[in-house]
Amino acid sequence: MKRSGWWVAGIKDPESVAEHSFRCAVLAYYIAHAEGADVHRAMTMALFNDIHEARINDLHKMGHYYIDFKAAEKKVFDDQVRGLEERVRADMTSQRREYEAQVTAESIIARDADILECLLQAKEYLDAGHLIAKNFFQRAPAHLKTKTAQQFWRRMKSWDSSAWWENVVKFDR
Repeated sequence: MKRSGWWVAGIKDPESVAEHSFRCAVLAYYIAHAEGADVHRAMTMALFNDIHEARINDLHKMGHYYIDFKAAEKKVFDDQVRGLEERVRADMTSQRREYEAQVTAESIIARDADILECLLQAKEYLDAGHLIAKNFFQRAPAHLKTKTAQQFWRRMKSWDSSAWWENVVKFDR
């Protein structure tokens, strides 16, 4: 499934939900280490945060304006975990509730990873010439709560997302 918010912004081939979820987990791993939190729990919450989107897709913010999507997300998640072993279902359900409550360090880190990944993707789209992606920079950074995510964002703003490989591959001139 492709991430739908970028379609609204005119990006013809946006990243998938799977790509977003993977990068969220990687970012949560890093942030949790830096913040001294439970790395496994933060990373798992970040990885499974959007699992419902595998069935009902990613509803962009405009859609959320018109549709109460939270009830659908809950129903999908309940269906997805229903047939799992009790211990797994209980753990996933507990982590989902923890994420939604946003009161533990790990849930805050997982949410920061989600926001930061969207900012990272927007920066990559901007660097690729999609100027509309810069609009995402207006409000999203204010929602970052951890010191590590805020520092990462400050560095990322001036970073050229496509230049990393130039330090690896040397061209003969």
